[in-house]
Amino acid sequence: MYLLTIRDGLVTRHIGPYESPKQASDDLDRLLAQFGDRARWQIHALEAPLEVIEQPQVAAA
Repeated sequence: MYLLTIRDGLVTRHIGPYESPKQASDDLDRLLAQFGDRARWQIHALEAPLEVIEQPQVAAA
Protein backbone atom coordinates (compact mmCIF):
# COMPACT_ATOMS: atom_id res chain seq x y z
CA MET A 1 0.00 0.00 0.00
CA TYR A 2 1.12 3.55 -0.72
CA LEU A 3 0.35 6.93 0.79
CA LEU A 4 0.51 10.31 -0.96
CA THR A 5 1.72 13.26 1.14
CA ILE A 6 1.26 16.81 -0.15
CA ARG A 7 2.74 19.76 1.76
CA ASP A 8 1.70 23.30 0.85
CA GLY A 9 3.09 25.89 3.26
CA LEU A 10 1.96 24.90 6.75
CA VAL A 11 -0.69 22.47 5.49
CA THR A 12 0.20 18.78 5.13
CA ARG A 13 -2.31 16.33 3.65
CA HIS A 14 -1.97 12.53 3.77
CA ILE A 15 -4.06 10.83 1.08
CA GLY A 16 -4.53 7.13 0.47
CA PRO A 17 -3.99 4.24 0.75
CA TYR A 18 -3.35 3.27 -2.86
CA GLU A 19 -2.64 -0.20 -4.24
CA SER A 20 0.29 0.99 -6.39
CA PRO A 21 2.50 4.05 -6.80
CA LYS A 22 0.96 4.54 -10.26
CA GLN A 23 -2.50 5.01 -8.73
CA ALA A 24 -1.09 7.59 -6.30
CA SER A 25 0.68 9.34 -9.18
CA ASP A 26 -2.52 9.43 -11.24
CA ASP A 27 -4.40 11.05 -8.34
CA LEU A 28 -1.51 13.45 -7.77
CA ASP A 29 -2.13 15.18 -11.11
CA ARG A 30 -5.75 15.85 -10.16
CA LEU A 31 -4.99 16.86 -6.57
CA LEU A 32 -2.17 19.32 -7.29
CA ALA A 33 -4.68 21.58 -9.06
CA GLN A 34 -6.13 22.34 -5.59
CA PHE A 35 -2.77 23.43 -4.15
CA GLY A 36 -0.38 26.32 -4.74
CA ASP A 37 2.54 26.36 -7.18
CA ARG A 38 5.05 25.65 -4.40
CA ALA A 39 3.38 22.48 -3.09
CA ARG A 40 5.72 19.56 -2.43
CA TRP A 41 4.69 15.92 -2.61
CA GLN A 42 5.98 12.41 -1.86
CA ILE A 43 4.68 8.89 -2.34
CA HIS A 44 5.46 6.61 0.60
CA ALA A 45 5.27 2.82 0.84
CA LEU A 46 3.32 1.81 3.94
CA GLU A 47 5.06 -0.76 6.11
CA ALA A 48 3.61 -2.98 8.80
CA PRO A 49 4.95 -2.10 12.26
CA LEU A 50 6.17 -5.67 12.89
CA GLU A 51 8.21 -5.65 9.68
CA VAL A 52 10.03 -2.52 10.85
CA ILE A 53 10.55 -3.82 14.40
CA GLU A 54 11.89 -7.19 13.25
CA GLN A 55 14.41 -5.75 10.75
CA PRO A 56 17.99 -5.80 12.02
CA GLN A 57 19.31 -2.37 12.95
CA VAL A 58 21.72 -0.85 10.42
CA ALA A 59 24.61 1.05 12.04
CA ALA A 60 24.81 4.67 10.93
CA ALA A 61 28.11 5.49 9.27
